[in-house]
Amino acid sequence: MKNLIFVVIGLLCVKGSSQDAIKEVLNKYNDHSIPYIYVNELKELTTQPLLFDTREQEEYDISHIKDAIHLGFNAFDFSKSTSLPSNKNTTIVVYCSLGIRSEIIGKQLIAQGYTKVYNLYGGIFEWVNKGEKVYHNKQETQKVHAYSKYWGNYLLNGTKVYE
Repeated sequence: MKNLIFVVIGLLCVKGSSQDAIKEVLNKYNDHSIPYIYVNELKELTTQPLLFDTREQEEYDISHIKDAIHLGFNAFDFSKSTSLPSNKNTTIVVYCSLGIRSEIIGKQLIAQGYTKVYNLYGGIFEWVNKGEKVYHNKQETQKVHAYSKYWGNYLLNGTKVYE
């Protein structure tokens, strides 16, 4: 019984500090050169931005934010992408699991002249942690590719998939 109490307290502490944990990881890996857009800000936009998922295809295939276009990361080649808008002033939001890979892609977009590029703070993990929906084949799902056991610790809601 005593061990169960410690487990419950531990889970509550992790859940309560998810914002701090994500902040720490983003401060460690990002230089914040691409401005963040937070989940609530993205939801409140009156004009839908272009959403680019910068995770790998197998992650996107498990689930993604509604209407997000897969851009990828490892094989992303600006010159070969047919998904990018010709209007360099289009509002673009990039995301990945937490916001690390998407910052790198965001920098590439800025370097190519795009002027309104934002990085979704906390990525799809924070999106799901905040209770927002994700989709697989246009159907709502609880599954989220958690990338790895280590990075999956930041995903507190949904069903973690490691395929």
